[in-house]
Amino acid sequence: MNTNIYKKYIAVFLICFITMVHLPQQIQAEEKLTINADAAILVEVDSGKILFKHNANKALGIASMTKMMTEYLVLEAVETGKVKWDQTYTVSDKVYALANAPGLSNVPLHADEQYTVKELYEAMVIKSANGASIALAEVVAGSEGEFVKMMNQKAKELELEHYQFVNSTGLSNYDMLGMHPEGTDVNAENLMSAKDTAALAYHLINDFPEVLETASLSTKDFRKGTNEELIMKNTNAMLPGRTFEYKGADGLKTGTTPFAGSTFTGTAKRNGVRYISVIMDSKDALDNPSSAERFIQTAELFDYGFHNFSNVEFTFDDVEKKAKHTIPVADGKEEKVEIKTKEHLSLRIKTENKSNAKLELTIDESKLNEDGELQAPIEEGEKIGELTVEDPKKYDYIIKPTDTEQKIDVYAAASVEKENWFVRSAKAIGDFFGSIF
Repeated sequence: MNTNIYKKYIAVFLICFITMVHLPQQIQAEEKLTINADAAILVEVDSGKILFKHNANKALGIASMTKMMTEYLVLEAVETGKVKWDQTYTVSDKVYALANAPGLSNVPLHADEQYTVKELYEAMVIKSANGASIALAEVVAGSEGEFVKMMNQKAKELELEHYQFVNSTGLSNYDMLGMHPEGTDVNAENLMSAKDTAALAYHLINDFPEVLETASLSTKDFRKGTNEELIMKNTNAMLPGRTFEYKGADGLKTGTTPFAGSTFTGTAKRNGVRYISVIMDSKDALDNPSSAERFIQTAELFDYGFHNFSNVEFTFDDVEKKAKHTIPVADGKEEKVEIKTKEHLSLRIKTENKSNAKLELTIDESKLNEDGELQAPIEEGEKIGELTVEDPKKYDYIIKPTDTEQKIDVYAAASVEKENWFVRSAKAIGDFFGSIF
């Protein structure tokens, strides 16, 4: 064989071998869903159902996703009246130093200048401004150290499991110019699991849905009409007009530090259905840290949810095909009564799983006699029982579900009067002799 050709074959073989050995093994836990990150999760908000998860219970760096807890506590303080939106704050030495530190995400805050809580809040949510976050911590708790205690206490109240809050911003403590919160270690980091990060986002948008009014803004003028005016561009690149624009995206929080990598908690809503996703330390196809991939992979998670699941409606026909849906009635002028529902029974499941859904009609036993008949009289519209449906696939939940099945009430479609004593007696006699002969 020609030596040059032989060398080419060897080179091709080595390239293929190196590619197979060194390229990252991406997660393909669901059909057409590929995620390359340290952890990820997708949650359906209405039910709290976890549709996809990878390494979801390991505590990892969260960077500025930390600010979701700061947002929660600020919104809670406003709701309780402890803090007002138009309340002013005078910049402290610590906030001035960190708000103007090179390399940190910020809006510049001037020494001894006064800013409203609303201005600081918008800067934190939209621009991920670290100085503004610390300023808000000082407003709510008096100092960032005291605020950190509140953060960890709130995490406990929300029943998070894998978390550690050491500052209000998500910065690494060692990047805080020696001004990390009192009571915390200089080398400490903010940590949460993907599941707990999603749970925090779940509570944030359910308890304070107004957060999305700000988080959904692609841009916002800071201190318009003053000499400090500047345009804040949202760090979320999936919002309208941004590089990775995604239909329905309206939040929630990015994060980037050398320790945590590129992280993102996203949320999107279409046709009344909302999802929350978390990507932690996203990487590209060559396993390199990638800021863009957190948005690309979030879009994959959202697509998986929106394209593979649908609201499927169920009726009595799904319990028993072509049945008349009647129940026998004892001692009534009619021998049976039709039953109906006042609304559709709907469950969001994988579309192809409809035929396997567990559907059950349950009649209230207190309304039945020993023979399984309803006892007259029956009033039209009287609740007779329940129609329930349960997803054939078992899922974990972001919060403890009160009920994993969907249900609707079943009613009597008409009234059935109780037959008079003479007729009931005659029927009883007839039934007696009928049983003999």
